[in-house]
Amino acid sequence: MSKNLEKFIQKKNKEKKLFTPGPASLLKENISSIQPCFGRGDKNYEKMENHVLENIKKISGHKYIARMQGAASLALEVMINNFLFGKILIIKTGVYSDRLYNMSKASKRLYKNIKKIQYIDYKFLDEVNSNFDWIMGCPVETSIGFKIPIQKLKILKKRCKSKLALDATASIGLEEDHEYSDVSAFSSCKGLFGLTGASFVVFNSNAQNEILQFNLDIQTHLQKKMTGPYHAICSLNDVLKNYDDFKYSVLVNKKYCLKKMKDKLKYKIENQPNLCTLIDATIKKKNRKVILYQSRGDISGSIICHLGEVHLKKKSKGKILDSIYY
Repeated sequence: MSKNLEKFIQKKNKEKKLFTPGPASLLKENISSIQPCFGRGDKNYEKMENHVLENIKKISGHKYIARMQGAASLALEVMINNFLFGKILIIKTGVYSDRLYNMSKASKRLYKNIKKIQYIDYKFLDEVNSNFDWIMGCPVETSIGFKIPIQKLKILKKRCKSKLALDATASIGLEEDHEYSDVSAFSSCKGLFGLTGASFVVFNSNAQNEILQFNLDIQTHLQKKMTGPYHAICSLNDVLKNYDDFKYSVLVNKKYCLKKMKDKLKYKIENQPNLCTLIDATIKKKNRKVILYQSRGDISGSIICHLGEVHLKKKSKGKILDSIYY
């Protein structure tokens, strides 16, 4: 069975060469722990889920975690509605920060815990000196292939005497310092290398807001009052046992890309995310197997993502990049 599974995975990964930001290439480990399961009374599944959630908490550096079935967008709405209040600053980086802004405006209107919202371009962060109850942003904004180091957000948090909330969808696992956030939200299928379908909110102190809406109340998910992301959780079980081997592939791909595309890079090194790279050129594919990333943002150039050889683990050499050109 193991050899047959290996052949199946190899065949599927040969059929597509992904340059997209998640999910990653198909992993044997995504499938090897899939099983019939249920969230109540299934001791085997409960043990697996506990293993997965404990490992995710270690990766994020937080005490508590809520898991839910849905995209990162659901986890972000849960995070915003349950945790954020008062005067908040949102850092403008692109499409995904716009999403945070729109979610926050809706939360302010519906639940009234958020009193005031300021939306400030990341280029002007050094000019921010006001106090805020919360600061929120995307450390990695995939729509423009840009990274704000979380260390910089930590300094901003301290200067503004605020708490920090992160959309960590494109940064979790792949970037350092998530522990400096008070709450973060993300999905199963990018830097965690799981299948799509699960999302998470990690935090250190309980949410203060009361949300009288079943799906958006974090207690609904903490108390497991609805069907959970059982099979997406299963897909992470074996991956997290050897997580660093899969992460190695992403880092190798990124390093090779920086070398191969060095004359076309748009950002300096400190603003280069490990997940993806924006270059000042139009990428073309050498064959029909290549799937290029189409950003939701209005950008000039192309974004290359580095999850396409994750299945190779430490055998990865970044050679998938040889199947594209500009």
